Amino acid sequence: MLDLLIRNVRIVDAVGDDCIASAPSFLGVHDGRIACIGLMQDLDATIHAAAKDRDGDGSLLTPGFIDCHTHLVYAGDRAREFDLRLRGASYEEIARAGGGIRSTVKLTREADERALFLASARRLKELMRHGVTTVEIKSGYGLSLDHELKCLRVARLLGERFPIEVRTTLLAAHAVPPEFDGQADAYIDEVVQRIIPEAKRQGLADAIDAFCETIGFSPQQTRRVFDAAQAAGLPVKLHAEQLSNQHGAALVAEYGGLSADHLEHLDEAGIAAMAKAGTVAVMLPGAFYFLRDTKLPPIDLLRRHRVPMAVSTDCNPGTSPCTHLPLMMNMACTLFRMTPAEALLGVTRHAAKALGLQATHGTIEVGKWADLCLWNVDQPAELAYAIAGSPLAGRFHHGLEHAL
Repeated sequence: MLDLLIRNVRIVDAVGDDCIASAPSFLGVHDGRIACIGLMQDLDATIHAAAKDRDGDGSLLTPGFIDCHTHLVYAGDRAREFDLRLRGASYEEIARAGGGIRSTVKLTREADERALFLASARRLKELMRHGVTTVEIKSGYGLSLDHELKCLRVARLLGERFPIEVRTTLLAAHAVPPEFDGQADAYIDEVVQRIIPEAKRQGLADAIDAFCETIGFSPQQTRRVFDAAQAAGLPVKLHAEQLSNQHGAALVAEYGGLSADHLEHLDEAGIAAMAKAGTVAVMLPGAFYFLRDTKLPPIDLLRRHRVPMAVSTDCNPGTSPCTHLPLMMNMACTLFRMTPAEALLGVTRHAAKALGLQATHGTIEVGKWADLCLWNVDQPAELAYAIAGSPLAGRFHHGLEHAL
């Protein structure tokens, strides 16, 4: 017997690239996973017998949205820096003057786990109200053993307390902390010798990330982080080619990385390396917009090389204070000229691959987790078309519907 039957829905399964809605269909769930899919004309009494029956009333049914790049756990805000940028200060100037990531590090270190949990939970609930059923949460605002682990514990707790899948990423190599001023190599020693092994030992990290950039870490230092991740048996991803071309995309591809993210300054050699490795390109239009960037990521080249493109909020206090993933879909279309179908795949199938979850998440197929969204829209393109509100009519995590 089915636990749940969802009927009278038009399914966008995200298996194909066109994202076309089906004719009126049904979907059955058993033990949290998709058990059967079919057209309404084929729904018989045997299948109809279910513990719970949900009439979709013609709604669109998609995979649950996946936000595959966030910095959700942090304290405070950076509204003052927003003002400074509008007055002409650059991202690099603010960072070098002690602002940027460091200002958030100070506040995050001062916050205890309860305060961090409460602040982060508010942001998480906003993501969920816009259809997110899986989210990646990075550390990176602790920049010490104790505080990085604190942030990862909070991220894990969010996944335990809310009906959402949380994947955690250790981003200790996000910036050089103040106590290591002028000693970036020494801080990388700390990351590779203590922080990565301890995060692995405590089971707090699902992946390792780094910020490879002129104001972050060099390719050589990033390689050391990746070597330590490899030794710990953890997959890698990378903030790459956001402000300049450091050839980070090719580097993370060399390690079989899950994703390379930002990529405004990506070149064709890096794209070819990503294509060969199966590394996903994660588009972060919120940061592009917020920083008033003008260098577009090479979308046409990524298409030509058939590199999967994910789309994410990059939710963070400094460069993308956003918890509205459908708005990021709109920005991916309007700013980067992705198609609505590409944007939808970017928050479902390709986002799942960017987290290494493609076997269980991201598409509507028998055997996958029943993480699903019902939308009051007529066509899939509307999900990337609207820039306010949310047409979400139902959100299911592992087959259970939860209040919006």
